[in-house]
Amino acid sequence: MYIAMNRFKVKSGSEEQFETAWRTRDRYLKEVPGFVEFHLLKGPEAEDHTLYASHTIWQSYDHFLDWTKSDHFKNAHKNAGQNKPLYLGGPQFEGFQIVLTEGH
Repeated sequence: MYIAMNRFKVKSGSEEQFETAWRTRDRYLKEVPGFVEFHLLKGPEAEDHTLYASHTIWQSYDHFLDWTKSDHFKNAHKNAGQNKPLYLGGPQFEGFQIVLTEGH
């Protein structure tokens, strides 16, 4: 399994607009082989921003790579630049191989 995350520092006061952009965008993830799960996470607030992370789980790193090279990926991200005014800096990518897991 593989987890892919992008962290976003969303400018204070732009949280609702950021969340709406994510709620209304086409992500195409369910159409991609190897996709398991997606979450948009809201983290702590700082003086000038709120931390968010997009969090996807994939069956493997190779499935994630295939997603990044797909037309679905291009279509899902084609309008992402319109949201740049909502961020402090750009998204910060973090990828993780799952080495240990425990269920409920």
